Amino acid sequence: MTVAGLARRAGVTGDRIRYYERVGLLPEPPRSGSGYRRYGEEAVDRLRFIQGAQRLGLRLREISELLQIRDTGQCPCGDAAVLLRDRMEELDQEMERLQALRAELSAMVEQLPSAECPNPEPGVWRPVVITGG
Repeated sequence: MTVAGLARRAGVTGDRIRYYERVGLLPEPPRSGSGYRRYGEEAVDRLRFIQGAQRLGLRLREISELLQIRDTGQCPCGDAAVLLRDRMEELDQEMERLQALRAELSAMVEQLPSAECPNPEPGVWRPVVITGG
């Protein structure tokens, strides 16, 4: 099938397919006599694997590692478990960071509006407080 046919079957764009080829996730296929790429069913399966891994939040680098293992014919389950656990840890850290940010924003919102609200100065979030010394 052509790039357009593969794109329709896998639910991606032709540009995405060509990008995956450039970065090595999708092997370059043989070409027809007129130079058109000719893909087989294995390309559909590979694209679906890539899409599933992306839905899990894996980065292209991580997906590439899994594909390399998969291409050897070995089961990538053990390696996938390590990658997924690492990704979960990263997500947990990001969620903690976002929760802290939300708490800070919530504290700011609770202070607004305030009777002591100064006239705004362009580029200044909080007024400068000068204390006598």
